[in-house]
Amino acid sequence: MRQVITSIKDRIKGKVPLLSRRSSSWIKVRNAFLAKNNSCAACGSTNNLQVHHIIPFHVQRDLELVESNLITLCEGPGHGCHLGLGHNGNYRKFNPNITIDAANELNKKGG
Repeated sequence: MRQVITSIKDRIKGKVPLLSRRSSSWIKVRNAFLAKNNSCAACGSTNNLQVHHIIPFHVQRDLELVESNLITLCEGPGHGCHLGLGHNGNYRKFNPNITIDAANELNKKGG
């Protein structure tokens, strides 16, 4: 039930286009990725982590489950790397340079 509510909230925010459907393997891939990458790539936070697609799956479907297309970013008040860096402040946009931008941010913070 929680997963359904999260999915609805994501669609309302514009994170996932209304007609896009995730692979049935997404949750397993997401959880495995978070287990290996358990801090924000941009600030080092370990709170409110999200697995962000560098190239969104609705743009290039075959990259949805590809680990090299994923990056861990935090989300929420005070730690908005997912929205701020990953989506340039708007969930309907994406930042194809997020890997470089996140590494630069982490270096600035001494991480």
